[in-house]
Amino acid sequence: MSWARARGEWLLLPLAAWVLACGGGSGAPWQAASADSSAAPGDSLMALVKSAIEIDPPAAQGAFAPDWSTGEELALTWIESSSQGHHRVRIAQWTAEGWAPAVTVTEGDRFFANWADFPAAVHAADGTQVVHWLEKNGKETYAYGPQMARSLDGGTSWQRLGPLHDDASETEHGFVSWLAEGKSLRAFWLDGRAMAEEGPMAIRTASLAPRREVGSPPPANEVLDERICECCSTSAAMTSSGPVVAYRDRSDEEVRDIKLVRRVEGGWSEPIVVGEDGWKIPGCPVNGPAVAAEGESVAVAWFTAAKPTPRVQVAFSRDGGASFEAPIVVDDGRPLGRVDLALTAEAVAMVSWLAVNPQDNGLADLRLASVVAAATAPPSSQVVASTTSARTSGFPRLTRRGGSLYLVWVDLGEDRSKSRVRALQLPAYPDDG
Repeated sequence: MSWARARGEWLLLPLAAWVLACGGGSGAPWQAASADSSAAPGDSLMALVKSAIEIDPPAAQGAFAPDWSTGEELALTWIESSSQGHHRVRIAQWTAEGWAPAVTVTEGDRFFANWADFPAAVHAADGTQVVHWLEKNGKETYAYGPQMARSLDGGTSWQRLGPLHDDASETEHGFVSWLAEGKSLRAFWLDGRAMAEEGPMAIRTASLAPRREVGSPPPANEVLDERICECCSTSAAMTSSGPVVAYRDRSDEEVRDIKLVRRVEGGWSEPIVVGEDGWKIPGCPVNGPAVAAEGESVAVAWFTAAKPTPRVQVAFSRDGGASFEAPIVVDDGRPLGRVDLALTAEAVAMVSWLAVNPQDNGLADLRLASVVAAATAPPSSQVVASTTSARTSGFPRLTRRGGSLYLVWVDLGEDRSKSRVRALQLPAYPDDG
């Protein structure tokens, strides 16, 4: 069986109830959550959610695949469909006055546009912005790779830079994570060039100058792990010691636990296991990890369906990702995963994820939890919004800038053309008053 088929058929396996919940449903409008069974009255997390401000971006109805930018400034990218098979990547900058007008980065009919692998933007230290998106490079379904564009004027105009990597094989290349690294930008991505000869998927990285000449060849790249999960997203963060990247691994025995690689003196470290779940699954769950860092404090959140029950977990590191403490279970009810997180203080993480709505109505709850390293009590969580549990709802995205958290998700209507991109601004720190 080809891997393109295998990753679509794994959903037929009797893994757990959460798999059966991924079928469909309609969205529901956002409203501030009130107390529920997981958040006691007066809980500071509830106060945080109630203080959220609705900041929906200037995205057209039917837009999907939103993601916050990486770097000091804040922007949001998303995809719009302007006609059958024709897509465009849009970006809007977040300012002190609110959203700037949306701008089209690129458009065309060769996009590889889907719910899980989406465009993203990164801000360099010199003010340059780079956006990537996925384009088809062959006739096969999964023949595609990341292309880039650059803006030198604060996101007003964009020029195409070309491909991120140097491989033209008609295989999968995607799930890009970005970091601003000094005066350069660093990208991590899944690279399937070995799959052309029935080999495994790998994770690669490259550093590029943000003001490189248009038309210059792609930067040289390095392999960090030669065999990883084929379609789970990567996530990168910058510690005081250098960059780290988290991803879902794939062993010879089909165990798909979360690993992390960090930049060390002289190169890159060997991959380490963040949490030994032992999740053995003969197919990709399309459910990658999220990592955030502040100084030498690192947090990784992820979903697993390993026994005894599906769950969302967070693990903390105090040494820049060299080692991790025992994972903390955030949700072991009926989580769907699709996690993200942001550090709000040293060894304190805010985590977002989707969970099956208790009423089994085809909806999913978008939940938030504040997780403290080495806490003795389980973390409480709060429902922030409701969306469909179908794949078309995509991945909610969470980020922090200064004293605020920013959360974005897709609220699906009766069909995809009715979907809306929703966003909230929340205080980064719970109000205990």
